[in-house]
Amino acid sequence: MQFYDFKEIEERVILIGVQTEQDEDVAASLDELEELAATAGAVTVGKVIQNREAVHPGTYIGKGKIEEVAALLAAYDANGVICDDELSPAQMNNLERELDCKVMDRTLLILDIFAGREGKIQVELAQLRYRSARLVGLRESLSRLGGGIGTRGPGEKKLEIDRRLIGHRTAQLNRELKEVVRHRELTRSQRMKSHTKVAAIVGYTNAGKSTLLNTLTNAGVLEEDQLFATL
Repeated sequence: MQFYDFKEIEERVILIGVQTEQDEDVAASLDELEELAATAGAVTVGKVIQNREAVHPGTYIGKGKIEEVAALLAAYDANGVICDDELSPAQMNNLERELDCKVMDRTLLILDIFAGREGKIQVELAQLRYRSARLVGLRESLSRLGGGIGTRGPGEKKLEIDRRLIGHRTAQLNRELKEVVRHRELTRSQRMKSHTKVAAIVGYTNAGKSTLLNTLTNAGVLEEDQLFATL
């Protein structure tokens, strides 16, 4: 049985996006991805955009861009890349093999931010399902780099990457989640019977919801100029 000891390291990343339609603003999307990366503790040292009719089914970007990204990784001493779209298991594994570095995507990045903010059952379930589908590529990446984005979460610092153990942990979390749902339904029912008034503040991340809540109620909720600072 092999374990990986995850250590906090400074991550320097290259952001990659694919422009497939004229009305898409991939540059703006990469700017937001940079903010997400900063929230997760990574430093963006370069951005690459490729114009294609569709993303490459095997490696997300074409061979020429892969070579360009590899050169940027070496030039800026970067240790990972983050793709703007969600990668398939094959794309992640192939790109990781071609670039010889950790490969992440927007979904993995957001899950990591959620895990760093609050260790909820749903977050760990999402992480385990994501990792299980991409087990081979993540095994190589985590073994080589030993930590950083994608390794945080409600689980232990030493995470054994094994489908059987992931399956057992997922089953346990699903049982816990059912109990949470049952408790919340009971609480909601009691609230409705007592005719308690309920209000919600809804908005995109970093829109100012926490600031508004604190202004109205002095709730003392964390206020940060970061994406997904609070959940």
